Amino acid sequence: MQRLTLALAGAAFVAAAVTPVAPAEPLRPTGPARQAVQPVSAGSDDVQNQVIGRYCLRCHNDATLTGGLTLENFDVARAGQNAELSEKLIRKLQAGIMPPLPARRPERTVVEELVATLVSRVDTAAAAKPSPGGRTFQRLNRAEYERSISDLLLLQIDVDTYLPPDTVSAGFDNIADVQGLSVTVMEGYLSAASEISRLAVGDPDATVVESRYSVPRYASQNDRVEGAPYGTRGGLSIDHVFPADGEYVFTMAFFDAPIAFLYGSTTYHDEQIEVSIDGERVALLDLDRYMDADNENLKTEPSYVRAGPQRVTAAFIRKTEGSPPDLLSPHEWSIADKTIGSAYGVTTLPHLRNLSIAGPYNATGVSASVSRDNIFSCRPTAPDEELTCAELIVTRLASEAYRRPLIKRDRGSLMEFYEAGADEGGFEVGITSALEAILASPYFVFRLEERSASAGSGDSSADSLVSDATLASRLSFFLWAAPPDDELIGVGAEGRLSDPAVLARQVDRMLADPRAAALGTRFAAQWLRLQDLEKVHPDALLFPDFHQQLGDAMRRETELFFNYLVQDDRSALELLTADYTFVNERLANHYGIPNVSGAGFRRVSLQGQERRGLLGHGSILTLTSHADRTSAVLRGKWVLGVLLGTPPPPPPPDVPDLDATNPVREGRLLTVRERMEEHRANPACASCHRVIDPLGLALENYDVTGAWRTKDNDAPIDATGMLYDGTQLGSPADLQAALLQYSDSILTNFTENLLSYAIGRRLEYSDMPEVRAIVHEAALNGSRMSAFIHGVVNSAAFRHNDRARSTTLVVRGNASDSR
Repeated sequence: MQRLTLALAGAAFVAAAVTPVAPAEPLRPTGPARQAVQPVSAGSDDVQNQVIGRYCLRCHNDATLTGGLTLENFDVARAGQNAELSEKLIRKLQAGIMPPLPARRPERTVVEELVATLVSRVDTAAAAKPSPGGRTFQRLNRAEYERSISDLLLLQIDVDTYLPPDTVSAGFDNIADVQGLSVTVMEGYLSAASEISRLAVGDPDATVVESRYSVPRYASQNDRVEGAPYGTRGGLSIDHVFPADGEYVFTMAFFDAPIAFLYGSTTYHDEQIEVSIDGERVALLDLDRYMDADNENLKTEPSYVRAGPQRVTAAFIRKTEGSPPDLLSPHEWSIADKTIGSAYGVTTLPHLRNLSIAGPYNATGVSASVSRDNIFSCRPTAPDEELTCAELIVTRLASEAYRRPLIKRDRGSLMEFYEAGADEGGFEVGITSALEAILASPYFVFRLEERSASAGSGDSSADSLVSDATLASRLSFFLWAAPPDDELIGVGAEGRLSDPAVLARQVDRMLADPRAAALGTRFAAQWLRLQDLEKVHPDALLFPDFHQQLGDAMRRETELFFNYLVQDDRSALELLTADYTFVNERLANHYGIPNVSGAGFRRVSLQGQERRGLLGHGSILTLTSHADRTSAVLRGKWVLGVLLGTPPPPPPPDVPDLDATNPVREGRLLTVRERMEEHRANPACASCHRVIDPLGLALENYDVTGAWRTKDNDAPIDATGMLYDGTQLGSPADLQAALLQYSDSILTNFTENLLSYAIGRRLEYSDMPEVRAIVHEAALNGSRMSAFIHGVVNSAAFRHNDRARSTTLVVRGNASDSR
């Protein structure tokens, strides 16, 4: 089978520390205000310079350079010409973080006036010299690649098999300038093109291979898993693509249960595991066979399976109703006391560790499948019809894969691959060869962008405007994390998408489509750092009721919650205030919410303040904890960085970790708060912890798994603290109310992240005037989610790209410049 080899040419890829200060000195002007102060009107530049001199300059001067920042020569009147520094001031002042206590702080109205003046100066200067910014081309990241294959070939793949992990920058995995093009990455795309094309078409000459699917050790196997037949428990259920009709062998391995062997008996007695394909049983095996043989694997006899995607399940036969008997593992009825945050337990039930599928043996051909039916939209009935049919298939697939109409040069080069493959093995081999070339093409792998047809017309603003076809692709990957559909491609090809009315209708149509759920699973999940849930595995002895499925339910709650805000067009501030959430029975029981049954999620109204908004979500509370204790530091840093956009600086290198603090005093375990108080006694730690800790301590009533508690190590929870602006805190509700006082910072940070994800690049200080314009326009519409999304789509940063014309790609053997 021929392969494309890709090469790139000419592609250019291109927080201040918080320190306490003494009470403020007398007025100390900065910049021109250092000269004789003349009478000025309230709110003038000179007055604002004097405010900076009085409250900021003691720390931020040429000598101390606190946080690496000096304001010695800063002049409010010239804030627009010093926009980078001005934006730092705006961010810290708007969030209320500066000046830090115990330093003297100006009245809130004084700060607001200073911020308004700085914003006015910066935004006016930016309007006079607009710069939409730009980036290099993007490549499909793993999630986009997986969705693109699914859309194109109706084939579900495990993208982890082919591509290395994506680099994350600014919180997202689609940032263009860190998407490296190493040999490993390029080989991954090429290998994927070769294997996926054969899986989609089918391969009657497939050699025997073994695929392995693992079950996380932290997954509970007490209940039926999604996709498995009813009447089973545990195990796994996956989509597997069989390359050819033939015989396959299924091998299962299990986690050890040493506690059972210690007591001289095992609950494996009478346990059975079933292997089924699309719900039809192909094997039923007694686990005693595995135990008696003292062999780690349990293997089936060869089973005949048809080619194509199939649902394969290996699950235990359920022997009892309700929870299986597992006396060494406490559950709801156990001695575990969740209210004081202590419990213990060890599971003894047999757990599947992995399932391996090997084959095909004795391959007999390739049956029809959804993927094959999708590819072969025509079938030649005579040899002289093969070329015409192949051209129709190749043209359709390539147009969809390249996310634009095909041009003659594209079609010609792809048909060369078809003809080479057909000469080797006939019509289907030719289609497989052409499909491999499509999947390896830079027009599929890379999100190449082109300028608008109006570029070069003499209008300088049009020179960086992207084409309608490029706009369609940007829009689709933003809202769906997937390629554009036929309607969007058609509107873009006709040059109508840049019409504001047409663009607005397309955005509304796409938001109403189920594929817009990607805003929750892709954008919100990354912005809120939900992937960190995978890094936290609560201690099984302390939190025996936590398992993988509960963690998955927590993540799903947050994703569904965000998507509801989008679908119902709610205010973005409901991220903090919502008196509802989405739970299934498992999560409802964890939260103590009654009258919810079943595995499906449903919207529930919340009574009281404990669970309102993101601050009450188990996902956020767990990912900001350690395995055996809560972390006010991690929770405070999450609030500062993710919600307010003002992450604290990293700790000094010589600061001891909290775990180095002695956890015992006078014969008892210290609470997290007590250990933190000892830790922050270190002067090097105190300044930052004054800002961070109160935010996290306000959430201390939530344990590691987000369950509500009243005690920590048998001591009453103390959630009191003082916010950096002097506000007293003592509960999640207090923290929520305090943060809402800085809603401008929260909405600005939300918009920054939304825009960065949408355009695939980190934002610079020069982007902030546009961000503020989006926030302002959204405020006129109740800060509804649709207003932010439309604002991003209509922004200059989304519609323009200063680098769209600078990239050249070379496909060896078929040189072409980027379109």
